[in-house]
Amino acid sequence: MAGRHRVELTASFERNLDTIERFLDESQATQVFEVLVAELAGAVVPNLERFPDMGRPFLEQRVGSIEAGNRIDSLRARLRSLGERVGLREYLLPDYLILYARFDSRVTLLSIRHHRQLSFDFEGLWAGS
Repeated sequence: MAGRHRVELTASFERNLDTIERFLDESQATQVFEVLVAELAGAVVPNLERFPDMGRPFLEQRVGSIEAGNRIDSLRARLRSLGERVGLREYLLPDYLILYARFDSRVTLLSIRHHRQLSFDFEGLWAGS
């Protein structure tokens, strides 16, 4: 093992957490959000610090349409333009899916979604960069 990776959050990830918290508050399930935050701090972040490749590779999923294939190609080009080796990976929790970027020495949490949500907002991930 090469050492610990720094784990950082994007504004998009934080917005997703805020949305989840509001939804759970409205559903009177505040304790569910507290469990999610505890799991992020107590398991997800420490796991990714030590094992940044533990998530499944996002770009290796089978593409089911031409439109999705075009978006994946576009995303690959965007990642190459960052100028360093980066891989997109997914970390699965019982009710959530986390999209993260794995760089050489850091892990960046990009988005978190409930399994019932349809997709990641890739355009929003790059806003402001």
